[in-house]
Amino acid sequence: MTKIAIILGSTRPGRNGKQVADWVFEQATRRDDAEFELVDLADYPLPHLDEPLPPAVGQYKNEHTLTWSDKIAGFDGYVFVTPEYNHSTSGVLKNAIDFLHREWNNKAAGFVGYGGVGGARAIEHLRLVLAELQVATVRQTLTLSLATEFENYSSFAPNDSQAVFLDTLFTQVIAWSQALEDVRNPRLAEHAA
Repeated sequence: MTKIAIILGSTRPGRNGKQVADWVFEQATRRDDAEFELVDLADYPLPHLDEPLPPAVGQYKNEHTLTWSDKIAGFDGYVFVTPEYNHSTSGVLKNAIDFLHREWNNKAAGFVGYGGVGGARAIEHLRLVLAELQVATVRQTLTLSLATEFENYSSFAPNDSQAVFLDTLFTQVIAWSQALEDVRNPRLAEHAA
């Protein structure tokens, strides 16, 4: 079964992202074509990147990096729930991505952004970062405006059309994750041929 992580990219106290990520996960549990897990960065406290060797080498020394590596490596694809801070994603999400390399390679990702303009600029920045890590990002995104999808800018209340867009996002992430299986595991593809 295809395994997809829903990564909550904010650890700020009082974060709106927790409501968004919980909703994304709840919507995901209605599907039976993949397994979904909510991965909250607050549960993986990473310092600023502190490995002595570049992540591309894959020789991690710190326990927090090994724990993070084990968690991320087990997924076939990702849905990033990202805030937009200063026209980009959160520092904590960028740092968590930067800690690893091969664990991200040849997988698929989709984005759910939230903020003043729905997190659109954060999503575009993440596309650039993930391209370097050989992550195929899907076209469908969700951009949730604090002005229209949150009551008083704090209580998440998505309109019904957002669930339709999210379902399309899930379909695309799952399809791409499955299509990249042979790239991730070429030996399996050879044996199947």
